[in-house]
Amino acid sequence: MKSINKYITLFLVFILPLNHFSQVKSIGLPKIKNYKRTEYKGGTQNWNIDQDKNGNLYFANNSGLIQFDGSNWHKYSLPNNSAIRSLKIDDSGKIFVGGNDEFGYFKSNNKGEFKYFSVSKLIPKNQRKNINLIWRIHIYNGEVVFQSFTKVFFFKNNKLRSIDAPNKFQFSFLINNRLYFQDKILGILEYKNNKLTPLAGTTALNNSEIWAMFPLPDNKLLIATLERGLFTYDNHTVKPWGTEANIFIKKNTSLGGTIIKNKFIVLNSVLNGIAICDMNGKIIQHLNHQKGILNNTILTSFVDNKNNLWLGLDNGITFINENSPFTYFDYSYNLGTVYASVIHNGYLYVATNQGLFYHPWSKPFNDEPFTRVEGTIAQVWNIQVIKNTLLCASNSGALIIEENKVVKTLDSRGYFGFKLIPNHEDYIIGENYNGFSIFKKTPSGIEFINQVEGFDETTNTFEIQLDENYLWLKKDPYLYQMTLSDDLKKFVFIKKHSQINPYYKGIGSLQQIEDKIYFQSKNHFFRYSKEQENFFEDKKLSALFSKVPSINTLKEDAYGNLWFAFNESLGVFIKNKNDNYTLKEAPFTNLTGNLVNNYISINTVDPSNIFIGLTDGLTHYNSETSSDYITKPKAFIESFSFPGDTIVTGNINTDEEYNIPYSSNHVKFTFSSPTYENQENVKYSYKLEPFDDNWRNWSTMSIKEYTNLREGEYTMKVKAKNSYGIESDITEIHFTISPPWYRHFMAYIIYFIVALIAIYIISNRIQLKIRRNKYYETIEQRRLYLEKESKIRHEQHELEKEIERLKSDKLQIKILAKDKELVNNSLQVVKKNKILNGIIGKLKDIDTNILDDSTKFEFNKLHKSIVKEVNTDKSWKDLEKHIKNVHFEFLKRLKEKYPKISPRELDLATYLLMNMSTKEIAEIMNISNGGVELARYRLRKKLDLNKKENLIGFLMSI
Repeated sequence: MKSINKYITLFLVFILPLNHFSQVKSIGLPKIKNYKRTEYKGGTQNWNIDQDKNGNLYFANNSGLIQFDGSNWHKYSLPNNSAIRSLKIDDSGKIFVGGNDEFGYFKSNNKGEFKYFSVSKLIPKNQRKNINLIWRIHIYNGEVVFQSFTKVFFFKNNKLRSIDAPNKFQFSFLINNRLYFQDKILGILEYKNNKLTPLAGTTALNNSEIWAMFPLPDNKLLIATLERGLFTYDNHTVKPWGTEANIFIKKNTSLGGTIIKNKFIVLNSVLNGIAICDMNGKIIQHLNHQKGILNNTILTSFVDNKNNLWLGLDNGITFINENSPFTYFDYSYNLGTVYASVIHNGYLYVATNQGLFYHPWSKPFNDEPFTRVEGTIAQVWNIQVIKNTLLCASNSGALIIEENKVVKTLDSRGYFGFKLIPNHEDYIIGENYNGFSIFKKTPSGIEFINQVEGFDETTNTFEIQLDENYLWLKKDPYLYQMTLSDDLKKFVFIKKHSQINPYYKGIGSLQQIEDKIYFQSKNHFFRYSKEQENFFEDKKLSALFSKVPSINTLKEDAYGNLWFAFNESLGVFIKNKNDNYTLKEAPFTNLTGNLVNNYISINTVDPSNIFIGLTDGLTHYNSETSSDYITKPKAFIESFSFPGDTIVTGNINTDEEYNIPYSSNHVKFTFSSPTYENQENVKYSYKLEPFDDNWRNWSTMSIKEYTNLREGEYTMKVKAKNSYGIESDITEIHFTISPPWYRHFMAYIIYFIVALIAIYIISNRIQLKIRRNKYYETIEQRRLYLEKESKIRHEQHELEKEIERLKSDKLQIKILAKDKELVNNSLQVVKKNKILNGIIGKLKDIDTNILDDSTKFEFNKLHKSIVKEVNTDKSWKDLEKHIKNVHFEFLKRLKEKYPKISPRELDLATYLLMNMSTKEIAEIMNISNGGVELARYRLRKKLDLNKKENLIGFLMSI
């Protein structure tokens, strides 16, 4: 495979034209940006283009002068509102313009507004109507030259002189600081020493309109005529230029042109856009309406300060990014989304979502689109050269392509791609929608052998580790490690890895670098050790990617360069001769968002021919193109406006400081950056000091307003960042907002004086009031003293009453305590009497007849003593009294709540509250046990209690 690449490289170096290494590329289309009249708000036709030192562009338009600063369009008209056909900008910034019977210049005033100054007013009034159209303007030897059909005017130091046309002028040309005019009869005239001198042999072109002249090597001139084609002039003879460019002009009519870096000639046409040729007349690039230009009639062309091309059209404006290493194959070449590309047998093959397409590699790409390979109409995932056979992996199956058509379908299942199997010569493994298949290269060609059993997962990324015979397959979120059987019919070993390192979660990508398999996670690269059965990190490769964003795809091309994708963007580490790498990211920022996710396609034919697949076609990248096109952008505060005034700061020096009244503290800024390559990706960041603490985030918005700013000094700073990520220098403007009249310095002085007067008056009034108030204060203090004394006496009386009440409460508490103590004692006596009655009963049962007289006497004496003790004890009555005293509050609440309750029932409630037994209650109340139960029943009815409610608990709750 490497030997084939060497042959291709030799072919490209020695056979293909050298213009591959120049600025204008013959492969693909440059990026084209069109501006319709609805955008620039002008007329349809644009006759001339120029650029000022700030990078702003100007267009001579049917409706006036059009200015474009990269963000905004502005229009300026001539006093007679005529179309402007010519313009030229001098070193001082004056914009000289010419129209119908009018010419002069625009110059910015102190507010940056363009004001028109008429030079034609220096001509006597009776001659102004004979000025005619001013078609060309030149700056020659310090003079501004205005050329019409009848005269040529020379303007310098506010003075004007003129020369009449010998017969009738057509156009004029400034070539290598030599000024030429075409006269209808005398031919081409050169202006020198204030005279017009005819050039020998140029009358041969008298019947032709000359629209452009270009310098050629050996002091020759190339002359472009309207309809007769291109001619060369060698100071004596006019000859037709027998080249491709001449054929193009003869066929499509010339409207002039321009020259790029003295290497390429841009030829404008009426019928077919532009053709860009080299100095030998070979057409390098042809752009027309079909390839993206708004229309085919090119009135003027202009090369800007970055060697990019601007076209003034019959209807609109076109920008062509010629100074770029990228060109594109888009819909005009019949290409859709590109998944892979390869060069084989002199053809460039491109795998797309609409089939497989091809284009002859050795033939120019100017006008011929890609052709679909016959038999490939479905999705094509890959196109590869394996064993010198072109294999196509598509939705229709595994296909063999020969002579730009499908000659054999190896397998009808859908395929993603193919790989050679190590240690198995002539065997190929292919990944299909249902797993893997085996193919073999035989004398009769590649043949399908078998489907590999044991695995049916699918993905578009798989690699084989060449030294260990493992097949590694990444399918999120897993990495599969598999071993094929010796007969290649099944997988004998399958292991699934969810991570390759415990410190870095996830598996980012799987890639083969220098014939070794690497596994990447968070920009850390690992290899697998079969002996240790573990992954180990390659510190050198990890260090290489340590300073780039986290990548998701990595591919090594045929030259050892490492291409990586991140955040829908692309970058590359270019491998140097000493095996070191150089990082390139900036050139690819313009591809951001256009890459095909998970299908990064890089086809490095050689450093000058690199093809990258996009979602809308294919891009060609020449890595050897000079990086001069990547320059630092400029940032301008294009305008600074506030109520009542606008300052177009983009047209003047911003060193001046502006004073704004407080009533106009609502300010507005517009930003611009005259960067036209990928202008939609230009971003701005700004900061208003001291209002903003930090720079605002980058944004494509080029307008910012601030309202209700306080008085003070402010500095507005802005910077721009182009699509390559390069920041501009900071541009700033200073302004001061005056305070309102009530916060002015003089106002504060007046406030101070008024304050002093007010303090004096108030001080006198306060002293008077103090003296007056002292008298009333004395009376008031006397009254307050008496009131306080009376209050103290009243409080003393209340305190004495409170003391008496507390003494009474204390006595009552003591009595209540004594009652409680008596209750307890009475209950003890009651219990004692019960015991004594029991003893009496038992004494009665004793037979005294058996006792002797002395014993009987003592027995009777004891019996009488006990009976006397029981009869004389009044504890029952004392108990009842004490119980009522102790539970007085309870009895009071019960009586208030149930007025119909009887005294007897109150006693019963009291005994129940004391948790006395039925027998005890019966003895106290002198009733039977049944009588107690009946009394309890009646009490429940009085209290409206149901059967389930507890009587004692109810009484305790009262």
